[in-house]
Amino acid sequence: MSTGTGADSAPGHTSTPTTPVAAASRNSMFGSLRIRNYRLFATGQVVSNTGTWMQRIAQDWLVLSLTGSASAVGITIALQFLPMLLFGLYGGVLADRLPKRPLLIGTQAAMGLTGVALAVLTLAGHVQVWHVYLAAFLLGLVTVVDNPARQTFVSEMVGPAQVANAVSLNSANFQSARLVGPAIAGVLITAVGSGWAFLLNGLSFAAPIAALLLMRSRELHPVTPQPRAKGQLREGLRYVAGRPELVWPIVLVGFIGTFGFNFPIWLSAFVSDVFHGDAGTYGLFNTLIAAGSLIGALLAARRGHTRLRLLVAAAGLFSVLLLATAFAPGFWLFAALLVPVGVFGLTVNVVANSSVQMATDPEMRGRVMALFMMVFTGGTPLGAPLVGWITDTYGARVGMASGGLISLVAALGVGLVLSRVGNLRLRVGRHGVTFVPSARPRELATAA
Repeated sequence: MSTGTGADSAPGHTSTPTTPVAAASRNSMFGSLRIRNYRLFATGQVVSNTGTWMQRIAQDWLVLSLTGSASAVGITIALQFLPMLLFGLYGGVLADRLPKRPLLIGTQAAMGLTGVALAVLTLAGHVQVWHVYLAAFLLGLVTVVDNPARQTFVSEMVGPAQVANAVSLNSANFQSARLVGPAIAGVLITAVGSGWAFLLNGLSFAAPIAALLLMRSRELHPVTPQPRAKGQLREGLRYVAGRPELVWPIVLVGFIGTFGFNFPIWLSAFVSDVFHGDAGTYGLFNTLIAAGSLIGALLAARRGHTRLRLLVAAAGLFSVLLLATAFAPGFWLFAALLVPVGVFGLTVNVVANSSVQMATDPEMRGRVMALFMMVFTGGTPLGAPLVGWITDTYGARVGMASGGLISLVAALGVGLVLSRVGNLRLRVGRHGVTFVPSARPRELATAA
């Protein structure tokens, strides 16, 4: 990916960190973990992420049990991401205006409270579908601020040289928890019900709050908060609009996030309607996707750099694998294909995320990442109900295939646009089909 004007910029006025960023090798898979503040952050996040995955599985299964409808699962997902679609850009403005660490302490505490509240209702036997809908919407409201603040706080912990590695390790962290969380949730739901999964998730947020409190301020790379001013939201949009290296990755992840990442809908439908399984089967499928995603995250951390051609290629392969999985004839083939689906789906996410962060000036990063997350997750309120309706009406296989087909069209379209903007051409050789610079490369040739 092109480093752009912001990639090599110092992150605002900073104090000299006690542990220099340069001490961590750029090519080390775990280079960011040499930084104490990031180690604390990663430790807190793996606990919280495990709880989050437990709640996701329990929430989806609870809604499916109460309603028997994949569309209802889609509505729950849509409500959780609707605030990002409506207010996501304002969350980025707040992330640029306010100090990140105290802001994150507040958002993590609020997320914990939503889990505890849902646990109380479920354990008391009073939970109804609208309670789950409300909890999902409130969690989404908090996420509007938490997401851009957490995304941009990464660069303040590790410095610009380690951003790509830290973003990849964040994803590896999240996917490691995804390996454990669904399995625990499956056992808990079967043994004692969904309420305990909700309660453990609420309590798990104590870990990231403690990690944030234990960080050493002098070792951070703080970005000077932007003063309140008119037009900051429009300024962020103009900033992105003038940079193709930001626009097209955001467009691509928007299509894939809206139509290609609807696994709760598809997997719950496959479990109940195709394979006639239970909560344990649902947890197994999520664990297999997580295993692939973890592999993808670690490979991304090892690379240490990003390129647009890698983003487009990963998006195309993800889409093709989604189509193949949709029509897998047997249980074990379907399950096996979920692993490479996870690998390439996570690769799309990590490459796009780190590319956008590295190409953005520090003082604009909150707004740009808010737009990135708004497009990536904010499209879910539009895509999830539609995909849920297709899945209910035409079956799980057609539902998953429709998401794969739309994602494939988006990958091919963005790939062609980038090849024209970057003055690239297709080359077919022994190593496959690749984009290579033409005789007169333009601005994005180096990015691809």
